[in-house]
Amino acid sequence: MNKATCIEDLREAAARRVPRAFFDFVEGGSYAEETLKANRADFTRIRFRQRVLVDVSDRSTRTTILGQPVAMPLALAPVGLAGMQYGDGEIHACRAAIKAGIPFCLSTMSVCSIEDVAAAVDKPFWFQLHFMKDRGFTRSLIERAAAAKCSALVVTVDLPVVGQRHRDIKNGMGMPPALRIRNLVNILVKPSWALGILGGKRVTLGNLAGHIRGGESLASLSQWIGRQFDTPLGWKDIAWIKGVWPGKLVVKGILDVEDAHNAAKSGASALVVSNHGGRQLDGAPSSISVLPAIADAVGSSIEVLLDGGIRSGQDIMRAIALGARACLSGRAYIYGLGAGGEAGVERSIEILRNELDVTMALTGVTRVDQIDRSVIAGA
Repeated sequence: MNKATCIEDLREAAARRVPRAFFDFVEGGSYAEETLKANRADFTRIRFRQRVLVDVSDRSTRTTILGQPVAMPLALAPVGLAGMQYGDGEIHACRAAIKAGIPFCLSTMSVCSIEDVAAAVDKPFWFQLHFMKDRGFTRSLIERAAAAKCSALVVTVDLPVVGQRHRDIKNGMGMPPALRIRNLVNILVKPSWALGILGGKRVTLGNLAGHIRGGESLASLSQWIGRQFDTPLGWKDIAWIKGVWPGKLVVKGILDVEDAHNAAKSGASALVVSNHGGRQLDGAPSSISVLPAIADAVGSSIEVLLDGGIRSGQDIMRAIALGARACLSGRAYIYGLGAGGEAGVERSIEILRNELDVTMALTGVTRVDQIDRSVIAGA
């Protein structure tokens, strides 16, 4: 892992090790993947002001997220089926995040369950909630997260229906999953991946298995999940969640100023500017392009986080300069996970932190709270 000098190195290593169907599951976006591509392209257009002869010898990337001290302005975003990139993947990622001093967010659609992860680590983590038609099951997920002492509940609000992802359909990763001969062949030629997955705690969706009647297999769980989306959600449901959840609440999936105002009025502690990694509404704007307007609109009334397109410490710096408190990144650490498990995630975080630190030095800032639009060229 030490030979990886950037996130792209980890991506290439993961692509070699993980079967294509599972690699594409996290790599791809919806439809023509226009929004997926924009998430990256729009970051690269933002240039920094290089500063010289400024004393930057005493630097720190430390800050707070949701009032929690963190080693850098980053959290590991919720990623479904992370445990299919590497056996017990969610546990490995959470451990790496804790070692690095940053938050980890477990997905509802994880392979390891809330209880699996809680039993394997000694510090709290965040839990991401998909709101289901079955409100009783939704309540039970919230209660399980509270029992596991999760420190924040991240409610994903941009999934009233599932965006069509062509790669997943072609690879048989729909609902239910379809068997493809080429997938089996691809698995057979990647024995280290297969042995790792088979040696893990589960090969199904841990938060659902055992809690859904007749839902022990991945296929039956997938069918149930497919019926649970397309639910009539509204801001009143966020109020209902607040009545059940006792801790910090984060609303994830905001791209519009009006929605940001509603999130601020909902009583949530934070909102996440996000387009679901380009996996939902294709043709929606990139997260970074709408961040400044949203940050300006809500001011200090709610903490603003950004998700989507983060592949470097420079990207984190750009997002903070344009109004984010911190960032969430999914694919960057998932590449590390697929490439080398816990060590790979640790390396991905280290790469991002080092890049952020160097970028701060070369733009003349020494603390995260000094980063603002003045570090952007032509701002």
